[in-house]
Parts: sequence; structure tokens; C-alpha cells
Amino acid sequence: MAERIQKVLARAGYGSRRQIETWIKEGRVSRNGETASLGDQISEGDRLRLDNKPLSPKRLWQQPQQVILYNKPIGEVCTRRDPEGRRTIFQSLPKPEQGRWVSVGRLDLNTSGLIILTTDGELANRLMHPANEMDREYAVRVLGEVTPEMMQTLRDGVMLDDGEAKFNDIQEAGGEGANKWFHVVIQEGRNREVRRLWESQGVQVSRLMRVRYGPIIMPNNLRIGHWTKLEGGDLDYLYEQAGMKPVTAKKPAAGAKRAQKSDQRRPAPAKQASSPYKGKASSEDKPKRRPRIRGR
Repeated sequence: MAERIQKVLARAGYGSRRQIETWIKEGRVSRNGETASLGDQISEGDRLRLDNKPLSPKRLWQQPQQVILYNKPIGEVCTRRDPEGRRTIFQSLPKPEQGRWVSVGRLDLNTSGLIILTTDGELANRLMHPANEMDREYAVRVLGEVTPEMMQTLRDGVMLDDGEAKFNDIQEAGGEGANKWFHVVIQEGRNREVRRLWESQGVQVSRLMRVRYGPIIMPNNLRIGHWTKLEGGDLDYLYEQAGMKPVTAKKPAAGAKRAQKSDQRRPAPAKQASSPYKGKASSEDKPKRRPRIRGR
């Protein structure tokens, strides 16, 4: 079956589909000895080169698709190399069997929590594409008084400097004194959007953690700075939610749970790798309960 060049290269983890389209326009990709053009398709047996270097047919067509979940600590950046010498998330990850890790969205330096990484660039593209309306759920600790009227304003929409933004839902999640916890849902990935929405109401975000991305909820026992593999039925479910063909024929393991549109449940975690980060946040520094947030 013939597929577009950028789709095949993205799935094999060479880069994002948009990045690969740029390479094709720049004449860096060739097919069977001829410079490729946007819209060209390839099948198994075609020879591809990138910057005049041959690309492995095994990686293009037979690579195992891998997905891991990472609990990012505060202080790490999501770039592969940081000019300021800060630690990157990729320093804490295992080496993939083939290809390279593609991050599904990013978290800023001062935000912790769930990041999905995959060697399948097409899957990453589907999960990030605005048309798929993937929820991003955050646990937020807010400093300052939050009234019901403020919460409704944030649901209805606020005009920020880069356009209107809103929370699809907000639920209170405990806390005492000036600091209160909330769970919020957005469907965009604009820079510092959660923080800016709260700041528009005159309050400050003192802690921010992503706890869900689309159908995947952070496993309960995935410690900060650790990663875990997504496998079997849970991996297939992620592909199905992204509108793609499942990659395994396995059924979900007994007790495996997922976040769903009407009933969000937590996926069963797999084996964890070692990590330089050993600490855990104290119980008083976490939301007291996880409220039921509406999924989409």
C-alpha cells in the first residue's frame, strides 16, 4: 500500500510531519534516485534518502511502535539540547529500540506531570492536531480567592493577548487557607495558557501539574522523574482514540483501565525504569482528591 513520504518518515520517528514536509520542499529527500516532491507516495521496495544518506527499510516499514509515559519534574526542559545547560527530559528516558522519541506536546520549565512520548511520529501528530480536540487536564494550586463568578468567567472565555481562551471545565479539588487546588481541562497547547487564564482573574498559579492527556491518565504509582511503557490493549486504545489502526492484537490485561469520554479511569501502569529523581511531593502539597472531570 502506497503512503505519502512525510507520513512514512514521521511514523518512523525521523521528525514531525510538518518538519518533513519542509525537508521535501528544500529538496533534502529523494525517492529512487530522484528528488521527491510534496504529495509523492512510496511503497515497500522504494529507496529513500535524506540528505543523500540511505534510510533503513526496516525502520521505515517494520519498526516496533513504542509509547512511554513520563512524569516530568519541575526544572526539566522539553528540548533535546538546552543552550543554558539545563536538564532535558530526554536525559531521563530509555533509548528506543529504533527511531527517536517524539514528545506529544510540551510542558514549560515550572510545570510537572504527564508527557506522552512515542517513536511513531504519525501518532504524535494525530494526538496534537487541534482537529482531534484532545483534552489536557491539569491539577492547579491557586493562590488567592477564587469565586464561583470567576470560575464561570473562565469557562465562558477570556480574551488573552493571543486570542480568546477558556477552560472546558473546572472542578474544586481541596486545599486550605490562601492556596486551593482545582482541576481544569483545556483543548489547546498555547504557551502558558493555564497560568495566563488564572492570572487574568487576579490570582496566581503556585503549582501546576498535567495529570491527563486525551485518553491517558497519569498512573498513580508513576513517580516524578520516572517513565513507564504503554503496552497491549492500552496501547491499542490510544491508537484507536487517535483514529489509527491498533498496533497489537492483544486484549487489555485484567484490571487495565483507561480514561474514556463518559467514564475516565486510570490505565494499569507497566514496569518503571530507574531515575535520578527519588523524592515525592508531600501529601499536603497535592490536591486532596481527584474530582470527576468531564472528558470529550
